[in-house]
Amino acid sequence: MLMHHLRVLPLLVRMHVRSQMEYRGAFWLDRLAQILSYGSVFATIGILLARFDTLGGWTWPELALLFSFQLLAYSLGAAMSFVQLRDLEELVRLGTFDTLLVKPFSPWAYLVFSGLNIGYAGHVILAVVLMGWAVLSVDFTWSVWSASFFIAALTSATLLTGALITMIGATALIWVRSNHLFSIFFGFWELTRYPLNIFPGGIQTILITAVPLALTSSVPVGALLGKPIPILGDWAGPVSLVGGPIWVLLAIAHWRYATGKYQGAGG
Repeated sequence: MLMHHLRVLPLLVRMHVRSQMEYRGAFWLDRLAQILSYGSVFATIGILLARFDTLGGWTWPELALLFSFQLLAYSLGAAMSFVQLRDLEELVRLGTFDTLLVKPFSPWAYLVFSGLNIGYAGHVILAVVLMGWAVLSVDFTWSVWSASFFIAALTSATLLTGALITMIGATALIWVRSNHLFSIFFGFWELTRYPLNIFPGGIQTILITAVPLALTSSVPVGALLGKPIPILGDWAGPVSLVGGPIWVLLAIAHWRYATGKYQGAGG
């Protein structure tokens, strides 16, 4: 069964990518719009830095590294989860999710890989270019250890993003409606473009625990650069590395619980 899944997944991805690339001009224009949109957000941060020199003790290159890390981790994690799990609410409401349950295939795997969103290419391009500049400009001596930590923390942040989105989407299997929770998710996500220490203690706690999106931005980047991390302190680095895998396990448990509670279109 595992080998069957592994053979089918690339086919699902290839079919979906072909459908998204049917109108290539429109596709790349949309990606350009994304780059300009997020570029304007970063430009806003630049305006703040031009006025105040630093933000929470973070310099311009350091904030560029933070912003690019956050954007890249989100885009990689969301490409594997957001649109697919957002649409799950509609599948549940219309009863079409039932058809996935009778397929000889994991419903989660089918949802994720048949809807792999290459539309995040614009996010990735901007994040990689900005990250390349930031890595060369930041006042930091890179080593094999720090580079390894950076890659591992980025992987963990990507996993954490996908896990949180999966848990939100899976809630539709219990409540039918869950997309309103994405508004809460993105409200907190936008805060993580900035250093954690500029926020009040209550928000810092939420961003590390209940909605741990700080682990996808300022906590790992701050730990790498030697910045003081509120609440976590010296534990910031290890927590950044284990956060993603732990939340993946929680997401798996939540998905199984939600599918167990699912009663079909009739309620």
